[in-house]
Amino acid sequence: MNSNQSRDIEQFLYQEARLLDERKFRDWLSLLAEDIQYSIPLRSSRFTKQSHAISTDRAAYQDRELTEANEFAHMDDSKQTLTMRVARLETGTAWAEEPPSRTVHLITNVQAEPTDNPVETRVYSNFLLFRSRLETEEDVLAGHRHDLLRSTAEGWCLARRKIVLAHNVLSVKNLSVLF
Repeated sequence: MNSNQSRDIEQFLYQEARLLDERKFRDWLSLLAEDIQYSIPLRSSRFTKQSHAISTDRAAYQDRELTEANEFAHMDDSKQTLTMRVARLETGTAWAEEPPSRTVHLITNVQAEPTDNPVETRVYSNFLLFRSRLETEEDVLAGHRHDLLRSTAEGWCLARRKIVLAHNVLSVKNLSVLF
């Protein structure tokens, strides 16, 4: 991957963040592939099998922290369900977003690597999402994203996004914002 491609990928991610912060959700949807998979798995704190912590039942320990694709998730959306989320925000009756949240998406530590498919690129990035609403409601969410970007005639599009929150217990009142 050359430096121009890496810069283009970073610019794509920054443009996407700006669209979300400016609440241009229809424009954001246009950046998504028709077959997008957009997920936020649940995370738990688990002792590893090598742990010598409190339990004597070795079978109780698990190495994985994140739920799998066929298990519960905070979000597990397609283009259709993301479009429905946006349409609901536009109705003025989505109570969790009336008045709308103000967000700042910070995207950093962007790393891209080629895949076996010459038009697709794996991208890893970290994010910090600040959200404020009403007079005193503020939330900060942090984590990383595992993306699959696809090169098209119009430019990059987002084909997969797995959002891994650093939190295993969320103190936010809702997850009505997009990452």
